[in-house]
Amino acid sequence: MPDVPRVSSVSDRRMVYSIFLLGFFAIFSTTISKNPVLPLFSQALGAGDAVIGLIAAVSPLAGILFSFPVGVLSDHMGRRRLLIASGAIFLSAPLLYLLIYDPFWLIPVRFFHGMATAILGPVVSAMIAERFPERKGEMLGQYSSATLIGRTLAPLVGGVLISFFIFYPGLIPYKMVYLAAAIAAIPVLILTLTYREEGHGKLTVLPFSTFKTSFVTFFTNWKLRATAFVDMATYFAFGAFETFLPLLLLSRGIDAYQTGIIFTVQVLVIALTKPFFGRIADRIDKRVQIVIGLLVLGGSVAALPFGSSFGWFLLVSSVLGLGMSLSTVATTAYVADIAEKEELGASMGALSSIMDIGHSAGPLITGILVAAGSFTSGFLASFGVAAAVCVFFGVSVYGRRG
Repeated sequence: MPDVPRVSSVSDRRMVYSIFLLGFFAIFSTTISKNPVLPLFSQALGAGDAVIGLIAAVSPLAGILFSFPVGVLSDHMGRRRLLIASGAIFLSAPLLYLLIYDPFWLIPVRFFHGMATAILGPVVSAMIAERFPERKGEMLGQYSSATLIGRTLAPLVGGVLISFFIFYPGLIPYKMVYLAAAIAAIPVLILTLTYREEGHGKLTVLPFSTFKTSFVTFFTNWKLRATAFVDMATYFAFGAFETFLPLLLLSRGIDAYQTGIIFTVQVLVIALTKPFFGRIADRIDKRVQIVIGLLVLGGSVAALPFGSSFGWFLLVSSVLGLGMSLSTVATTAYVADIAEKEELGASMGALSSIMDIGHSAGPLITGILVAAGSFTSGFLASFGVAAAVCVFFGVSVYGRRG
């Protein structure tokens, strides 16, 4: 777990530990459910490559569709109710995999499972920004590091479980992983149930006009919209990186274990630096940090095809991690600065939805460019998007009123 910064009260300290543990177990549970078990489980059920790709794409779709409405609901109904709903999905979804014997049933189950993170992300971000307004960058960085630790450990544990049960018949090796995911989700539900909220809203049905008003409020604010585009460009580049770097490494003769090292080091770089960069974001102009981070990220992705050694890819991917850490921790904190207090959840939800759009579009567009040209043209697209968004962001936050 990351170091917990000094907080002003016992209740704040207790909330810090609870949020960090919540993020760790939640992301561990959802990550172990897909990496590396999901494609292997899908294939064992008889799914072809096209179906496996569809199954993998369904979970991010839930984030695109639900993050913004969830944020609006949390502003009006309170964060706790949404947190509990998220915890219930985290626990119940892994159990549904145990009942599946047809690959097509994975599609609705993956969509349902994706709703858990679609709820958790914007709600926790809004909670942290509200509770720690003076050090939200640092706290958001700490929380992100806790989730990254879970994201790093999950594939290792999942791989060990599959290997340990590999000689058992049928689907048992894969279903043991999903059982482990359900066990890891138990503390998630417990932590959401123990969260206490002051002044929570009423449980009611919100009219469509409420969602429309929040949508218009966000997207007519140039600063909020431009910041969301930064996250979209960030995850456009990251999606291209995580999808096509293994293929690039294979073409350059890099061994599989070295590929694993490169990805692991990058995740560690992000996890270790986010709290530090979050602390910096609380003290300097967040807009400058956002632009620097996005340019470093885009430039790093573009630089990948121009080397061929393990050392080169390790260095560039580590710098890419620094750029991503710089940018993402500052965008969330900046949105918290400029969003209206009563629209904080909606703003975090919109930020998350647009981020997921970039994360989905990056591999798709990069794949088309790689197929039509080369890895160089595919990865250069990420730098082009990053540079264009940096210009738009600069004009929006410095040259216009929100």
